Amino acid sequence: MGVETTTVKVENDGDHLLLEPSNMFVTTPPIEEVTERALAYLEAGYAVHFAGPAGVGKTTLAFHTAAKLGRPVTLIHGDDEFGSSDLIGKDSGYRKSKLVDNYIHSVMKTEENMNTLWVDNRLTTACRNGFTLIYDEFTRSRPEANNALLSVLEERILNLPSLRWSGEGYLTVNPTFRAIFTSNPEEYAGVHKTQDALTDRLITIRLDHFDAETEIEITRAKSGLPRPDVERIVEIVRELRGIGVNNSRPTIRACIAIARVLSRRSGHARWDDPIFRWVCRDILSTDTAKVTRDGQSLMPQKLEEVIREVSSRHSNDGNDSKQHRSGRKE
Repeated sequence: MGVETTTVKVENDGDHLLLEPSNMFVTTPPIEEVTERALAYLEAGYAVHFAGPAGVGKTTLAFHTAAKLGRPVTLIHGDDEFGSSDLIGKDSGYRKSKLVDNYIHSVMKTEENMNTLWVDNRLTTACRNGFTLIYDEFTRSRPEANNALLSVLEERILNLPSLRWSGEGYLTVNPTFRAIFTSNPEEYAGVHKTQDALTDRLITIRLDHFDAETEIEITRAKSGLPRPDVERIVEIVRELRGIGVNNSRPTIRACIAIARVLSRRSGHARWDDPIFRWVCRDILSTDTAKVTRDGQSLMPQKLEEVIREVSSRHSNDGNDSKQHRSGRKE
């Protein structure tokens, strides 16, 4: 099982990103399998769409996959206020020029011109330069705002307004242009149902929560907490995930948050550690607050039960009590 990571370096002009390797991205066989599938589609010229609930790593996988392509990246975040001009470009003012000809002293000629000042936006820049487009949570934009993508992904042509400074009505998409989309389920707040014509142009890879081993490796890498403690945290979160409803299930973000706090406080994932108990209550009660009965949340009691059960299962782990009393990490 390898460990590989991706960090983001912003170019000086702020127009695109370069992805460089680091040691923060955890690679396990399930992640690499998804990555290889996505790369196969992208290299064949298709757009890839990572779809799934919040917290399953869609954006992280999009960046990881884009880094494998080795091209600069243009990043767009879906927004309900977007119009097509926010993707393609728009007028940002006017440019006025004035020419005064007084070559003959007795005759003065004056000529004035006023032209619109056009600025390309990120989709146009990515199509022209052959960058990799990451359109994160694209379904948060209204469907009509994304219409420009239809011809980009199918005919490889971007339809541009005639007001553009170069006068070109169309832009032929650079052959190295690739696109990666991410989206949350339609029942999430602020998410629009996208047009069938666009989804038909995407190859969708549906993602769910990682397997236990992958969640353990990711949490360890991002927190530095010893594996036995991480295993208990992941086990607790996965049990509560089975109790939650719809988008109220705790994700790997909860595992990472609990582990980071314990690591900073030299705590341990055990029932007799007060730090562990209060950090679990604070973080996990937020994720599961919608699970109620007769208007009352069921989760505080259930959370206590799960923490006790998992702690008791591991109560015989070697040197737990000794290490907890000494405050040393395993």
